[in-house]
Amino acid sequence: VGTVSDTDWSIDSNQYNSTKYGYAGYGSGPPPGKKKHKNRKELKDLAPPECQILHGGHRHTKLYWLFRLVMTLGCGLGVLIGMVYSYNIGIRLLEAKDGRFSFGVYGTGLLVYLSIQSIFASLENRRFKKQTPPRNYEETATKTIAIQISAYQEDPHYFRECLMAVMNLKYPRDKFKVICCIDGNEADSVYMAQIFNDVVKGCGGDPAFFRWDYNFHELPEGLTDSDNGVSTLNECIEMNQFVCLMQKWGGKREVMYTAFKVLKEKADYVQVCDSDTLLDSRAMLELAWILDSQPNTGAVGGDVQIWNSGDSFVSFLSSLRYWMAFNIERACQSYFGCVSCISGPIGLYRMSLINKIVDLWSDQRFLGDVCTFGDDRHLTNRILQMGYATKYTSRSFCKTETPPTYLRWMSQQIRWTKSYYREWLFNSMWWHKHHLWMACEAIFSGAFPFFIMYTMIKITWSGELWVLIHLLIIIQLVGLLKGLFASVVRRDPVMIFTSLYSSLYVTSLLPSKLFAILTIGMKSWGTSGRKNILTNYNPLIPVTTWVLTISGGLIYSAIVNDYMKEGEITYLGIGIGCYAGYWVLMAVLWKLRLQKHHTTKKMIVNNSIIGFRSSSSKSDRSQISLAIRDGVVDEDGAGREAKAILANLRDIENGRHLPNPYASKTSNDGPPVLDEAVLRLSASSSSHGPISPSVSSVYSYDNLIEDIRRNEESAGGKSDRSIEVIKL
Repeated sequence: VGTVSDTDWSIDSNQYNSTKYGYAGYGSGPPPGKKKHKNRKELKDLAPPECQILHGGHRHTKLYWLFRLVMTLGCGLGVLIGMVYSYNIGIRLLEAKDGRFSFGVYGTGLLVYLSIQSIFASLENRRFKKQTPPRNYEETATKTIAIQISAYQEDPHYFRECLMAVMNLKYPRDKFKVICCIDGNEADSVYMAQIFNDVVKGCGGDPAFFRWDYNFHELPEGLTDSDNGVSTLNECIEMNQFVCLMQKWGGKREVMYTAFKVLKEKADYVQVCDSDTLLDSRAMLELAWILDSQPNTGAVGGDVQIWNSGDSFVSFLSSLRYWMAFNIERACQSYFGCVSCISGPIGLYRMSLINKIVDLWSDQRFLGDVCTFGDDRHLTNRILQMGYATKYTSRSFCKTETPPTYLRWMSQQIRWTKSYYREWLFNSMWWHKHHLWMACEAIFSGAFPFFIMYTMIKITWSGELWVLIHLLIIIQLVGLLKGLFASVVRRDPVMIFTSLYSSLYVTSLLPSKLFAILTIGMKSWGTSGRKNILTNYNPLIPVTTWVLTISGGLIYSAIVNDYMKEGEITYLGIGIGCYAGYWVLMAVLWKLRLQKHHTTKKMIVNNSIIGFRSSSSKSDRSQISLAIRDGVVDEDGAGREAKAILANLRDIENGRHLPNPYASKTSNDGPPVLDEAVLRLSASSSSHGPISPSVSSVYSYDNLIEDIRRNEESAGGKSDRSIEVIKL
């Protein structure tokens, strides 16, 4: 699938045109108008009764709110003053005789904070397991849900996988609507509409398309809604279940705003999703159950996992960091009902609340300029402003892409940091409406990076090398403790590698936070579309400055360090050896043992279902891919077996049958097994399509099943799970 011209757009016949209104269609009307956003005078903020609803659903007197405000400010200032005081005074609770090792009040405070966070995260995770939807909820759910997909120059493989996952969500089909909003209406974005058409039709849906000259902030002057396309768009959303909208480029927040504006009362809930996101089949079901069962919860988010963790060391560490961020940090926030950000890839909101804040959210300004990025965090803050709880559940999850290259990852982190500190200021006005943990955590996490930054500069220029080595070892040990705890919770030793994330934090994230604050007024998506990836070299500015600053301090300390001090050489040698040895060991384990077991973009592209020819069985194929992704089949040792199955199917098609495709062939890591590669290759082989009961040839189904059973069992493997997927 590549870029196509307007003349090649094969879905023009499905373009939605209303006979009721005067909109002539794409390219036939006047040019877009000048971009207009409402100013503060035009935007009416939420009235006090609308933004003073606590989790219990009670409204309180002004005296009560004053008390909570004073109490919250007092606790927040207490945390900040305590951090500054304990850091500066440097009280040491434990200290070695020679003064080389110590443990002080500040370290104790950090340990207490991490312990509290871990305890309440564990309690919330236990609560998740008990809060399960009823068994028949999939058939009895009554709330209507609209899922909004934001797309911009997306990688075709990612986009198709995203849509296939959406079409296979386990929720009553007549209760949800799909609105795919493409940010761009020109020829270079048409390929996404083509993919939408193929996937929806292949899954038995009836897609509708609306290619719009405008967006809501760039409507032409002097035209009514009937003539500028707004009325036609509203009718299109009203009359169709699966809609693909292409509109004038305006940024992610603009396409989300369009969907929110036209939905209004057309749905009870709205779910947001990014175009590179693969939703679990139960994702919508689990999120909807939270809002159904908790009327004072305004929004709920799910667990975001990484599906290209094998692309690079950066993407691998990011995948571990994502798990910590969602299953520890946000799980803890969820326990107190104050999740600070419902992430863009997977989040569900009450449409009644969105209708109240949609203009305030869309036309948000900071330092006089309209905001673009940080749409998910500000939307969450608006829900918190009204006093509603925001929750998180790990039972609903998705997989998404993370930037595999260092520069793209840094661009993303800088963008996120800008929105974090901007929204930190906005969020601080509503701390008193929620649990005290919200204020305490916000102050701690907002100030902590600058304590570390100051410490790094101070120590590197201190003239004592051992103090620096000691700091690095302590940072590594804290990361190792967090990794060990995560390994126990997740029951996966790979989380020990979380300790290596400290290197990215110290070398890259710390300077990027300061750079983000200094450039907080600069606006952009922060990353380019994935179809044509552009490189942004701006992140090199803070990193280079930071490296020069730290390097200068290291050189200075190396020159003036007192090497004649008793035990100095020994301590330096042991410290550097342990630190470097730990890194070498972990890097070797990653490269030789772990990387090959993690998914890469190449695997996703090679196993993509884009190659399927017929559309009649695409739903069956997607069911297979989802079942595999949910862990039905192991992934080890798939390559040779996949090729053998594919070769066997081709010979079946030609009326021949080769000997046992598994004969004398066993995996290096154990008996041969089937995985996603086997099924996708077999599904895309020639004209036979997927292995399914619908195949007319008896041999290509029953005999193949029997072959697989006999061959795997003769090799010592178990065939039940493989055959289960084949039958599916």
